[in-house]
Amino acid sequence: MDEGWIPVLDTAGRRRDVGLLELLTLAGDIRTIACELPTQTFALLRLALAVLHRATDGPAGQAAWRTLWQDRQMPVRDITDYLDTVRDRFDLFHPAQPFYQVADLRPGTATTFGLERLIADVPNNMQYLTSRAGSGLQAISPAEAALWLVHCQAFDPSGIKTGAVGDPRVKGGRGYPIGVASAGSLGGVHLEGADLRETLLLNLVPVDPRWRAADERDLPVWERPPHTAAEEPASARGPFGVLGLYTWQSRRVKLFGDRQAVTGAMISIGDPIDWQDRQLLEPMSVWGRSAPREKAQKRPVVYLPRPHDTTRALWRGLQTLLPPPSSGSEAPQRLAPMLVQWLAALTVSGAVTAQYTVRQRATSVAYGSQQAVVDDVYTDALTMNVLLLVEDSPLRTTAVDAAQDADAAVRQLRSLAANLARAAGSAGAEQGAADRAAEHGYALLDRGFRDWLAALHPDSDPLTERRRWQRHVRQAIARTGRDLVDAAGPAAWTGRPITDRNGKTLHYSSHQAEAWFRAGLAKALPLAAADPDQQQEVA
Repeated sequence: MDEGWIPVLDTAGRRRDVGLLELLTLAGDIRTIACELPTQTFALLRLALAVLHRATDGPAGQAAWRTLWQDRQMPVRDITDYLDTVRDRFDLFHPAQPFYQVADLRPGTATTFGLERLIADVPNNMQYLTSRAGSGLQAISPAEAALWLVHCQAFDPSGIKTGAVGDPRVKGGRGYPIGVASAGSLGGVHLEGADLRETLLLNLVPVDPRWRAADERDLPVWERPPHTAAEEPASARGPFGVLGLYTWQSRRVKLFGDRQAVTGAMISIGDPIDWQDRQLLEPMSVWGRSAPREKAQKRPVVYLPRPHDTTRALWRGLQTLLPPPSSGSEAPQRLAPMLVQWLAALTVSGAVTAQYTVRQRATSVAYGSQQAVVDDVYTDALTMNVLLLVEDSPLRTTAVDAAQDADAAVRQLRSLAANLARAAGSAGAEQGAADRAAEHGYALLDRGFRDWLAALHPDSDPLTERRRWQRHVRQAIARTGRDLVDAAGPAAWTGRPITDRNGKTLHYSSHQAEAWFRAGLAKALPLAAADPDQQQEVA
């Protein structure tokens, strides 16, 4: 509540640690939560939102939300009064109900507990490439332990855990896998405003029948009886709404140490969660239809959360972040996060002005080896005008089409690289050459697209803006294509005849590959190709 443990950057750019009470009541003076890992930030934001939902009693709908948005201060009295009622549940070392832990958790056999399973960025086996070794793994401060505790409940990998006494699921002293922790399955998305106050409110989706029904059983973990080692019955745990989801106890944990230092942690399996068709309960994830489950369950539509592709920049899948266009009776393949749909509704109603700019930040984890280890932590963000979230907005269509323009141009660059490899007689090297060229092409376009997207505003002319983007793409990709041709070498200049699968023989050379490339690029970017000045520049 009061002691500093949450790292933040204030609006002056200074880093400091704050307690939960200060985080919420002085959010207007804080720029952002600034943790070591983006997954820590995401988990802490969900914790803070659970408190804010309870302190604002919902909020009850758009009118209540608009009042909070227009008041330039946080509801300090409501937050303070609420936290006072649950203060004893936020003590990390409480003897009976320690924060996010089970007080009497103990293993069935003698076991030594370290910190490596609690701290997510420490490799499980060969700890060579890590900044934590030796004394760094012997003890950490209670403040840091609290951060990793919240992170563990949200993103802990699957795998075998320590078997806890009192858990009937334990066999041979082991707790067998129940899946990754709750947020680990999500394609996490949250909205960022100019400061933490705006960020909190933008992600505070009200309890409104149009978005999600209120359920009196939906409570944060600190308002429910303390957990035991055993799994909570499904009928009691839910999930019944965001309060339970934001504070879901995926693991049973006990920290070892005192108020000077934490030296170890016991982590056991907790409550599993089935994410199927929870899109109306969980507002902070991208969702997609699951064809295998639809077939297996013989159901027309089944949605599951979709973690982000860690190999792709966020803008390349821009359409997944925007509310899908109406498709009649056909259920969309992808669903944007509900909080994005909510902000679109606020924009249409005028609660948020059309001039407002928001940043969508994506966060997710890629797990490996049967989801028992963390392979990669992904985060990316896009700044955009709120009108891009509105379904019938021309800017929305322009932005999605612009991302597809980039894909179309890079496909031509891939073909050029592959054709140059064929011309040089590099059998089997076509795929590698194409992949390297595509990676380079997307890297060239990355900053340009982000800047172009952020510059769109209500007065932007869609056709003019898309033409401007296509010119930028053509210039960058054409220049890269010339570099590939120049570097192809004498063998590719001479070329060679190649017979395709249909028996047709073509002569592949760098000159012919470049001709195909130019023609394909002009077709992919017609607005740029139609401009005489641009044609002359590229030529």
